[in-house]
Amino acid sequence: MTLVLNDEQRMLHGSALEFMRAQAPTTQLRALRDTHDEVGFSRDLWRKFAELGFAGVLVPESYGGSGLGVVEAGIIMESIGRTLAAAPFLATSVMAASLIARHGSEAQRRSILAEIAAGTRLLALAVDEQSRHRPERLALRATPADGGFILEGSKTFVLDGHVADTLIVAGRLPGTQGKAGIVLCLVPRDAGGMRVERTVMVDSRNAARATFDNVCVGADAVIGKAGSGWSLLEQTLDVARATLAAELTGIADEAFSRTLTYLKERRQFGKLIGEYQALQHRAAHLYTEIELTRALVLHAQQQLDAGATDAPAIVSAAKARAGATATLAVQEGVQMHGGIGMTDEFDMGLYMKRARAAQESMGDTHHHAARWAGLRDY
Repeated sequence: MTLVLNDEQRMLHGSALEFMRAQAPTTQLRALRDTHDEVGFSRDLWRKFAELGFAGVLVPESYGGSGLGVVEAGIIMESIGRTLAAAPFLATSVMAASLIARHGSEAQRRSILAEIAAGTRLLALAVDEQSRHRPERLALRATPADGGFILEGSKTFVLDGHVADTLIVAGRLPGTQGKAGIVLCLVPRDAGGMRVERTVMVDSRNAARATFDNVCVGADAVIGKAGSGWSLLEQTLDVARATLAAELTGIADEAFSRTLTYLKERRQFGKLIGEYQALQHRAAHLYTEIELTRALVLHAQQQLDAGATDAPAIVSAAKARAGATATLAVQEGVQMHGGIGMTDEFDMGLYMKRARAAQESMGDTHHHAARWAGLRDY
C-alpha cells in the first residue's frame, strides 16, 4: 500500500477541511465553553455533518451511509483536529457505527445504523472504569437473568455520554476475569436504574459518569455473543485509536502551521525570528516528525481496512507516536510564540489542552508502547 491518499480521499480531505474551517472554527469551541452550553456541541453543526455524509462514513450504503473505511474516517477526524470542532463524531460515527456495522445483529443494524447516518441518533461506548484506560480490567457485572442481563457497576470517561440516546456498555459475566466473559449491551437512555452525569474535561469537551443499579436488558440488546465480546471491543477501540491518532496529527499540523506563520511575521532586534537558525532547526525537526507520524497513522488505518492480522500493533504504534508528536508540536508552538502563547486569548492553549486529552483517551503513549511491545512478544 502506498502511504498517500488517492484522488477520492484527497477530495474528501479538501472538502472536510473547508467545511470545518467555515462551520466549526475555534471561535465556536470558545463560545460553547464560555456560555457553559449544556449540550457541549452544536446540533446544527451535527445536522450538517449528516447532510454531507460525514456522520455515516462507516455505515454501509445499504443502511443509508457512505460505506467508506477507517482511512476516510481518519481524514474527517484530522480536519476536526485542525479546527478543534466539537462534535460527537468519535463516539457515534466511529465507535458505535463500526461496532454495530461489523458485529451487530440484522435487527440492530436496521434500527440503529440509518439513524446514525441521518444524524438523528447518538450513541456512546462505556468502557473505562478507572482513571487510566485499562479495558481488560472491567468490573461492571452482567448477571444473566430471564434470558437477558442485570447490569451493576459504574463507568467513567464516557465520551459524549450525557447526550447519547443509547449507551453501549461493556460488562463482565460473574466468575470471569481478564479478557474472558465480556458482554456488550445496548442500554437506552431511559433505562430504569441508570444514571448519567455530565463531566467537562480540561479541553472543554464532554465525557460522563454512568452508574448502573439493577439495570435490566434483554437478550436482543447484546451485541455479538455474550461472553465473547473482548475481540469485538478491541476491534472497535482500535478503530477509535486510529482515528484519534488522525485527530492528533491534525492538531500537530495546525499548531505547526500557525507557528510557522508567526516565525515569518514576528520581528525582534530588527530581524524576522524565523531567520534565526536555532528556530529553523526546531521547525524542520517538527515538520519531519509530523510527516513521519502522518505516514504511520495512514498505514494503521489502511491495515484496519484490510483486516490485517498485525493491525493492532501498528495502531498502537500510531497512537503512541501521534500523541508524542502532538505534544511536541503544541509545546514548540507555545515556546516559539513566547509570552502570547501562554494567554487564553491565543488559540495555542486550546490546542495544547485538546492534545493532552486526546492523548490520554483510549490509552496514552506509554499504554500503547507497552501494548505494542506485548503484541510483538517483547
